[in-house]
Amino acid sequence: MALSSLPLFHRVAGQRVVVLGEGPAAEAKRRLVERAGGRCCGEPEAHHARLAFVAIPDPKAAGAAAARLRSKGLLVNVTDRPELCDFTVPSVLERDPLIVAVGTAGASAGLAKQVRLRLEALLPQSLGGLARALYSTREGLQKRWPDAADRRRALDSALAPGGPLDPLSERSADQVGQWLAGSAEGAGSSRTNEVQLISDDPDDLTLRQARLLGEADMVLHEENVSESVLARARADAVRRPTGENGPRADGLTVIVRAPR
Repeated sequence: MALSSLPLFHRVAGQRVVVLGEGPAAEAKRRLVERAGGRCCGEPEAHHARLAFVAIPDPKAAGAAAARLRSKGLLVNVTDRPELCDFTVPSVLERDPLIVAVGTAGASAGLAKQVRLRLEALLPQSLGGLARALYSTREGLQKRWPDAADRRRALDSALAPGGPLDPLSERSADQVGQWLAGSAEGAGSSRTNEVQLISDDPDDLTLRQARLLGEADMVLHEENVSESVLARARADAVRRPTGENGPRADGLTVIVRAPR
């Protein structure tokens, strides 16, 4: 299943970003750039910039400005004109330093906002503290689990629902040190789970099935399993048809069966 856009987080701190236009839309873009540490500038300074926002109400003027900026090598966003955008701006949920960005490739900013508001109610403020605590223990994690795959599996287990570092628990940030000093149970172990699909629609996956795919180190799948379901697996998971021989990956193997 193809992505409509490539999601990226672009660092602009200390850099010039072109913002053209006046009014609420342009001011919103300036606030966004400044929150990210960028320096708003006009078109004369475009040669110093890599990104540009065009918030000009007149369609012809906006299109002309976008063409000029693009010819100078800038990536351009044009307010309310997704067909003229090199990139779109998501609805942002912030739990500093954790950022969740919800985008629709310009299809509906209102939908992205409502999804973000639902997530706001779900994700605790303590998530930022958990992210900072995990960052501060990077060296300890590498010493405890020198192998990257073992380290990832240990974190997956700890961050899973009900785990000692469950992201939805407000106490998780305070437990990172205790977890790191405790048992390494689950690290380096291998296990296999089977997922029997009821349809080719990924929305029909149960929460458990979706979690297994998201955590799997290897996905063994029947030939007629849809790509839209397999896309729910981790991007770096090994994929292989069930009839293909080869070594099993350490960690979690998920066998995906096609709908009956």
